[in-house]
Amino acid sequence: MSWRPQYRSSKFRNVYGKAASREHCFDGVPITKNVHDNHFCAVNARFLAIVTESAGGGSFLVIPLEQTGRIEPNYPKVCGHQGNVLDIKWNPFIENIIASCSEDTSVRIWEIPEGGLKRNMTEAVLELYGHSRRVGLVEWHPTTNNILFSAGYDYKILIWNLDIGEPVKMIDCHTDVILCMSFNTDGSLLATTCKDKKLRVLEPRSGRVLQEASCKNHRVNRVVFLGSTKRLLTTGVSRWNTRQIALWDQEDLSMPLIEEEIDGLSGLLFPFYDADTHMLYLAGKGDGNIRYYEIGSEKPYLSYLMEFRSPAPQKGLGVMPKHGLDVSACEVFRFYKLITLKGLIEPISMIVPRRSETYQEDIYPMTPGTEPALTPDEWLSGMNRDPILMSLKEGYKRTSKMVFKAPVREKKSVVVNGIDLLENVPPRTENELLRVFFRQQDEIRRLKDELSQKDIRIRQLQLELKNLRNSPKNN
Repeated sequence: MSWRPQYRSSKFRNVYGKAASREHCFDGVPITKNVHDNHFCAVNARFLAIVTESAGGGSFLVIPLEQTGRIEPNYPKVCGHQGNVLDIKWNPFIENIIASCSEDTSVRIWEIPEGGLKRNMTEAVLELYGHSRRVGLVEWHPTTNNILFSAGYDYKILIWNLDIGEPVKMIDCHTDVILCMSFNTDGSLLATTCKDKKLRVLEPRSGRVLQEASCKNHRVNRVVFLGSTKRLLTTGVSRWNTRQIALWDQEDLSMPLIEEEIDGLSGLLFPFYDADTHMLYLAGKGDGNIRYYEIGSEKPYLSYLMEFRSPAPQKGLGVMPKHGLDVSACEVFRFYKLITLKGLIEPISMIVPRRSETYQEDIYPMTPGTEPALTPDEWLSGMNRDPILMSLKEGYKRTSKMVFKAPVREKKSVVVNGIDLLENVPPRTENELLRVFFRQQDEIRRLKDELSQKDIRIRQLQLELKNLRNSPKNN
């Protein structure tokens, strides 16, 4: 019997990345120079949002997807924050609602008008104050409408019920800054990575830690749930400072199932998982490569497919939801790549090569849609429910009819778990005090300039009045 090499059959082994042509990119965007480890970009089927560089306060652009090409320098911005914007996320069920968080300790909810912004937007429909330090992460619950999670530099995660505009739960088990949050498919579990080098799996409503891993050999940075496989994938750094990924069983974090070194570069590795195709994408911050793998249920679990290469380094990546993809082109994933040096947002499509132009049902199974499975009260009472699925064959252009209604409230205290979060404020760090000092100095300079301009105007008016009185007509 002749020897034959091992052959692994996969419909995704020839998937390739295709960058959009220049006219289909977004050019002239002043992408933020902030070094915070986030994507600074959020995408849905209608809008692209990018955090921008701005003087005084924080702002981000919201651009309709069809408005490609060069963006004018005076393009309207969302600019209500008093500090740098650190994270933005679109509501998965209401396409014109976006959440943002900032160094000014607030989380804000914005309602984008139909067709995009016509002028600068400074008024949020909802301002949420509960953190005592800057807020670095926001995440929407995957199956419940109007439930938002925020993680701050006060080491706390707050759960906001936007129906009432208040925090309803607080998770206070972390001992350092929270780096990443990820939900499982039905939102019943939350995985977090933290600067204290620990990976945690939590029950979000109670804040109870179900599993915890102390990662000394694999310093975790990012975590993602691998759909309904009951596994987690983390990216981090090994003992030898090489970039590394690790696969974990969510019910036993004592040891990773596998660890694999990627390369010796220093940039952060961002993981993205597509539960429909079981494909994992790894994109490095500061380099232009996107590797992709197929996740299996048996060893070796990870099967390398291919790599998309680009000489332009990426600062962050936005990901289009499934219902926004072009199924006629067999597109299974789409990134929006932030290229800071060029001020460019470049779409990158991951395509399965197929000869037929008909709908390919084997690569587009039923996928989570735009309808929530639960109300906030149902989820808070303990219910869990899988996402409501939709077919991309007929419903992929269907938009949700849900509307966001901001609660009317006037409350000066924020009490969660018996603690008033705004009263129990920890002392500010030296950097925070310096930021406040410089902000106040800028405000004083601005007021002085305004006063000097008014003084000059008063003198001009006095001179005009004097000339008018001394004119021959008055004599």
